[in-house]
Amino acid sequence: MVHDFSRIWHDPPNGTKAPSSPKPASTVLLVRNHSNHDEVEVLLIERALSTNFGGAFVFPGGTVAPEDHAPRFGQMSNGPNNSDASAVLGIEDGGLAYWVTCIRECFEEAGILLANKNSGVDSAIKGDNDSQRFSNYRQRLNQRERIFEKMCAEESLVLNTNQLAYLSHWITPKTERKRYTTRFFVAAVPENQDAMHDGAEAIHSLWIRPEEALRQQQMGKLPMIMPTIANLRQICGFSSADALLQTKFDIDPKSISAIEPKLFKQNGKWVGLLPGEPGYDEH
Repeated sequence: MVHDFSRIWHDPPNGTKAPSSPKPASTVLLVRNHSNHDEVEVLLIERALSTNFGGAFVFPGGTVAPEDHAPRFGQMSNGPNNSDASAVLGIEDGGLAYWVTCIRECFEEAGILLANKNSGVDSAIKGDNDSQRFSNYRQRLNQRERIFEKMCAEESLVLNTNQLAYLSHWITPKTERKRYTTRFFVAAVPENQDAMHDGAEAIHSLWIRPEEALRQQQMGKLPMIMPTIANLRQICGFSSADALLQTKFDIDPKSISAIEPKLFKQNGKWVGLLPGEPGYDEH
């Protein structure tokens, strides 16, 4: 099946240079229970037109930064250590940084902090004072200040890495100038926190049932890239966020293979194919 991506802004490489090496990145599907039904909602944010894949609706996420590898995060997290996280992802080292990036980028782009205070029991953001203080942290992070580790230490935070279920692995097509090797995770949003897009890289956000998001995408109302569509399909049909997460935590990480779509021009429009689809090997 050929997928139409003509409504999404692309950034192809210049000239005949070899494809760039993909940078490590992490993305998180934030889910919650639907208020009126036994269904699940997921957070989507709209990328600014000035960014790669501008105009597309995606999940919060971004590139793994050098500071996400800080050794102290091993003591500030309640999930897998670096060795176990690396084994889950099938890499030699640096696995925990993907979990840390998920939490940092989620906080920067959506304002959701997947962390608790002290022992890991108390919520990190309780009242107005906390909200204002963490809003200031978020603003500084979005201004590219490298303060996430410092924030976690000063606020005695425990990163809830144990609540991130590994979902999939996607690699940006070679026809894009900026390429990423992205690990997708899924996590439930804390009940006492509200999502709010940053207004810069993310210019709009909405909570939506994955089934409805896919329906609107097919109607041309919600532009999406392949990884978003495929990961939405993975979270359809669940009656609660707990049921969804339990199912995804039970997946054997070894069964999750890297997926690299192929994008190309057809009749003046950007279209794409997934591995295994007819014509994929010819492009």
